[in-house]
Amino acid sequence: MTPHASRRNDPRNPAPRGQAQAATRIFSDLRSVALTLALSGAVVLAGTIIARGQDAGQDAQTTVTHAYSNFGEVKYGPDFPHLDYVNPDAPKGGEISISSMGTFDSFNQYSRKGVPAALNTIGSEAILAATADDAYSAYCLLCTTMEYPEDLKWVTFNLRDDVTFSDGTPMTAEDVLYSFNLFLEQGITEYRAIVEGFIEGVEVLDPHTITFTFTDQAPIRERITFAGGTPVFSKAWFEETGQRLDESSDQPFMSTGAYVLDSFDYNRQIIYKRNPDYWGADHPLQIGQSNFDTIRVEYFADSQAAFEAFKAGAFTFREENSSLIWATGYENFPNLQDGHVIKTEFADGTVGTAQSFVFNLDRPTWQDKRVRDAIGMMFNFEWSNEALFYGLYSRVNSFWPGSELAATGTPSEAEVALLQPLVDEGLLDAAILAEEAPEPPVNAAAQNRPDRGMFRQAGALLAEAGWEPGSDGKLRKDGQMLDLVIVSYDPSFDRIINPYIENLQQLGVNAKLERVDTAQYVERRRAGEFDMVSHGFSMGFEPGIDLEQWFASKTADDSSRNLMRLRSEAVDKLIPAVVAAKDLDELQTAVHALDRVLRSIGFMVPQWFKPVYTVAYYDQYEHPENMPPYALGYMDFWWYDEAKHDALVAAGVLR
Repeated sequence: MTPHASRRNDPRNPAPRGQAQAATRIFSDLRSVALTLALSGAVVLAGTIIARGQDAGQDAQTTVTHAYSNFGEVKYGPDFPHLDYVNPDAPKGGEISISSMGTFDSFNQYSRKGVPAALNTIGSEAILAATADDAYSAYCLLCTTMEYPEDLKWVTFNLRDDVTFSDGTPMTAEDVLYSFNLFLEQGITEYRAIVEGFIEGVEVLDPHTITFTFTDQAPIRERITFAGGTPVFSKAWFEETGQRLDESSDQPFMSTGAYVLDSFDYNRQIIYKRNPDYWGADHPLQIGQSNFDTIRVEYFADSQAAFEAFKAGAFTFREENSSLIWATGYENFPNLQDGHVIKTEFADGTVGTAQSFVFNLDRPTWQDKRVRDAIGMMFNFEWSNEALFYGLYSRVNSFWPGSELAATGTPSEAEVALLQPLVDEGLLDAAILAEEAPEPPVNAAAQNRPDRGMFRQAGALLAEAGWEPGSDGKLRKDGQMLDLVIVSYDPSFDRIINPYIENLQQLGVNAKLERVDTAQYVERRRAGEFDMVSHGFSMGFEPGIDLEQWFASKTADDSSRNLMRLRSEAVDKLIPAVVAAKDLDELQTAVHALDRVLRSIGFMVPQWFKPVYTVAYYDQYEHPENMPPYALGYMDFWWYDEAKHDALVAAGVLR
């Protein structure tokens, strides 16, 4: 999986908190390359092949290159002046301000303790970086070149000698080693459970050279970016402050990025400022980026309050995630009508996020697929999309929606070859070999209540599972009522959940919505104290070992991504086929098979996605004419127009 996959798919990090995604720095996650353990591969690219001498302990030919990719050539050669999609002459200055929902009490998103602040990794960089227009490549950022043999037994990074931390101290290989070990020793359990045993050794050869040697168990496609994707923090800062990776923090970790914390007021506001002494300002990967002097985040209790604040000019850029507000909220907005605010869409070429309700499979009630299927039938997406979403969304029908990785139709011969052994072992029903890929049920859109046929089918499934209605109409089994509690924190989601609950209650399910504050919501998800919650499955173009965090049995007891507590031997045996894929055809086949099996298990009730960014902003920002396919990048390669800002101030629109 490439880092373009998702803003939320870092295996060293807990998963996203809440239904409405908090403000995220889109491109900063792209630059975190293998924080996702994802960009990996064994294809020799745009590099020079040399022979290692005996003194280096290697006879094999070695590739020396500025970039690395799994599949095909990298887009940018060693001497590229800047990324194609940026404006290299973009002016520096001004402020962009955004909103975030809920609360925060920490600047450490790598810990299970506390609720992390928005953009808390904005100052982090790794050895390798991604771009927003090259889906499978990783480029040297903190290094000049990397070296590796054909079998990828090891990789050596030749680090730049001009990289400094935000306090001006130089970054060295010792900092890289310290940071890497920090994640292995103090990273979240699910991450360590997956990657332990991947590294045979790490050696600092000199202040600017470091070599990672891999074990045979380390996935081939993921080795280089596993080593090169870890954020690099200041060893001296950690030692001086006594900070731990697994504890909350009242400040971001010191790193090498373009932005540092300026000020904050807990649960109200955060301001990050551009470091005027940023070492990488003239780096080809950074030219035309990090253009704003300050990035301000304003916190609100819910999206409606945030929207009203946006209309009042309290912040100036809004990535809209409410279909109701997008369709109706701007109708009587004078600043939009007068041309002071721009409301528009941009294409989103990334894999769609499979937003869904998920069951807690640790609870016995939800271990019966018949019960899960019946519950899923009561969510009327068609009515919701027409009545609530104004037709803006598409139904999630895959864990890779809107992409070629989504399984369709009946399995190909290559897919059958992967699935047949699992059928023979009794891990899958034989029907999966010939049936169409599972699709969510389709309801009549004329009303919220599912059609009679759907109700009858759901009732039959529940009766077959032993649930019978009592005199009060409530379903019971062995004297136990069929209870379902949907845990949520965002009031704006009530209008979506409540109609679903009404349908469940009509079916005889004792369903209710329990809305809690942000901190409780985070803890309830972590502890598995729910029947159902919303979850976003953020996959990418190149899935790999990170799939274990989402779906493997070994992560079910303690995972920020496997919230449903999935334990499936069939899934466990398919994930290695994805990890081992050597080319795009093999990868696509393995992912299709996995997608087909995951959908057949039915642990989620699919919600929706849209293949566009919907944004509104005060007309004081500019963006490149040719936007890249894999990022909106408004905090990275957009810029501030001072003359336009002055005009807004003169018109009384902004202060």
